[in-house]
Amino acid sequence: MSSISRNREFGSRKYLHRGVSIFGLAAIWGLGSAGALYAQDYVTEEQAARGQSTYEQRCATCHGSDIISSFANYPNAELFFNYVSTAMPADAPGSLPAQQYADIVGYLLTANGMPTGSEELPPEPTILAQLTPGAGAEAPDDAAAEEEDAAPEADAAAAAPAAEVAEPVTEVADDTSGREYSPVTDEMILDPDPADWLSWRRTVNSWGYSPLDQINQDTVGDLELAWSWALGEAGQQEVMPIIHDGIMFLATNNNYVEALDAETGDLLWSYTHTRPEFQGGYHNNQAMRQKNSIALYGDDVILTTVDAKLISLDALTGQINWEVQVNDWEAGYSYTAGPLIADGKIFAGTSGCSIVGTAGACWITAHDAETGEELWRFNTLEDPNNPDFEDSWGGVPQENRWGATPWATASYDPDLNMVYFGTGMPIPYMEITRGTGDNDVLYTNSTLAFDADTGELKWYFQHLPRDNWDLDSPFERLIIDAEVDGEMRKMIVTTPGKNGITFGLDAETGEFIWAEETVYQNVVSDIDPETGRATANVEIIPTEFGEAVTFCPAIPGGRLWQASAYSPDTGLFYVQAANTCQTMAATEMSEAAPGTAMGMIQGFGESLAPDATGVGSLHALNAIDGEHAFDVQQGPRFTSSILPTAGRLLFVGDADRYIKALDDETGETLWQHRLQAPVGGTPATYEVDGVQYLVIAAGQSNQTHAALTPGGLATPRLGGNSIHVFRLPNQGE
Repeated sequence: MSSISRNREFGSRKYLHRGVSIFGLAAIWGLGSAGALYAQDYVTEEQAARGQSTYEQRCATCHGSDIISSFANYPNAELFFNYVSTAMPADAPGSLPAQQYADIVGYLLTANGMPTGSEELPPEPTILAQLTPGAGAEAPDDAAAEEEDAAPEADAAAAAPAAEVAEPVTEVADDTSGREYSPVTDEMILDPDPADWLSWRRTVNSWGYSPLDQINQDTVGDLELAWSWALGEAGQQEVMPIIHDGIMFLATNNNYVEALDAETGDLLWSYTHTRPEFQGGYHNNQAMRQKNSIALYGDDVILTTVDAKLISLDALTGQINWEVQVNDWEAGYSYTAGPLIADGKIFAGTSGCSIVGTAGACWITAHDAETGEELWRFNTLEDPNNPDFEDSWGGVPQENRWGATPWATASYDPDLNMVYFGTGMPIPYMEITRGTGDNDVLYTNSTLAFDADTGELKWYFQHLPRDNWDLDSPFERLIIDAEVDGEMRKMIVTTPGKNGITFGLDAETGEFIWAEETVYQNVVSDIDPETGRATANVEIIPTEFGEAVTFCPAIPGGRLWQASAYSPDTGLFYVQAANTCQTMAATEMSEAAPGTAMGMIQGFGESLAPDATGVGSLHALNAIDGEHAFDVQQGPRFTSSILPTAGRLLFVGDADRYIKALDDETGETLWQHRLQAPVGGTPATYEVDGVQYLVIAAGQSNQTHAALTPGGLATPRLGGNSIHVFRLPNQGE
């Protein structure tokens, strides 16, 4: 791993990263202690109330009510404002108006003891910087003097190695010693039993399709609730149930894993992962948006963790078999999505490559599935074998690069023995800040195809060169066999990024076949019909700091992590998206605390896309040529992944708490059921003893766009993350 310089140069500008000592908020800010100085004229009661409302809607999901912890690592209000205004909310960093961020800061100040004033706290650095511990006091009192004396010790403690983490805890709720469980083999992974759901999209080609058809267009109206289960952790609801031999495995936020009887919902065992204390809010937020964090192999449940580990758990007991520290969590590396397992190997893409300490390296790795031993790794921010790579960064050295994060799960083709990853945007988000000029910035926003055995990069295709809008392209690549111009070819079909443009590529060579827009977008002005090269719209690339530009879709998409799907019954590719736009401006490189992201933008809010009548949209395209089959437009956003089945149904959920079954050829709603919170995660279906079940996740979501939804949208404050399992009556009896 490359060493990271503490003095970073961006063109003629220099950025100095200074470590910030860690104290409790009351100690750092002197809140509630004698001698503390407040800017008495600032933060009105009305502003604090607005800030509380925004905090509860956009922040409380991850930070909860523990608002003291929100300030960890920030010695003054300016630094904290810089962080929240560039890195929060986690799903759409920098997307709120500047005044809303100031309102949040004001609320947190008053909630922790600062008296309200007569003027609103503005988003002005000179005013925010006034709020420093002990500033203006004639002489420090005893408590302040003790803090001053303790500061060098605290700095030393922050630089010292972290203390040992407590041992993880596995609790067995039911005796599974007599339970039948067949080891998951390579052959089973390539051709899974229709009753099972062994990996994130069920098959390694990422279709997300189930061949079960007991629940179909004729019977779906009879679905009834079989059982439900409250999940053990709060945060974003992005869970993906994995099912094998009648056991359902769930990995939720903070890497809490449970095994349930898939027929009855009875708990079999639980695993509580204990992680180190992270520096910085962004790294902590990674723990609260864990997606499909597990996959099955042999007798093991393979887990990726927020502290950058691979862990093997016994599938029947939850006990740890082995664990491997893959990347340096202290630098900021993590996992937010789970592994792909194929051909005896674990393939995993790293998260956290926007955090200040991860500059210069972002990793894709392969491991032995039985031991966790590393087989190969690839750095998406460096490639000495590609002569175009260095020029694409416009002279920015490796130690000053962030991004190209492969933060979603890969796909695999056994015939080609190739594994496919997508990557995220360049960071900082805008070229005027990162210093890359009008260059492409490889391997950001790209499909990367690797030899699965060696890690050799076979080809790449960049979907959005010169990204200036945080519209990254890491999402799933679907692999289909199709006849193109009279010739059978393996194709990659994908809506890789937030801008919603869908691509068809040759899976063996990366050759461009077609591209088609879905939602309204204005960031790409042209796509070459021969090569597929996208041209960034220069009219919305800022040339000055503070220059506001409006781009579509917004940072949360367009599409986001919710998975697209393919049905072999219709030959259609399905993707959900949002009709949104956003206004933001570039900011100059500024000081960042450990554990924070390097986006460096200021947001001014979101809006509906031109001519949109609602936020939600779902698009069906012919997978061979991209021709549109149908669109579904509605007010609320679709907030779950898509599940197509042989019952000729598409299951998908939305922000208005409805799980829906759509006709897979027309998009007509055939059945819907309202749950307690926005539908999230990834729906799945499975079979036990001749009965087909449908499992749906619901809970907290940061992608509701409640304010943009026509007529407004009321969402629960906390959501109560849970799963709901449906079945047909009188089946299997």
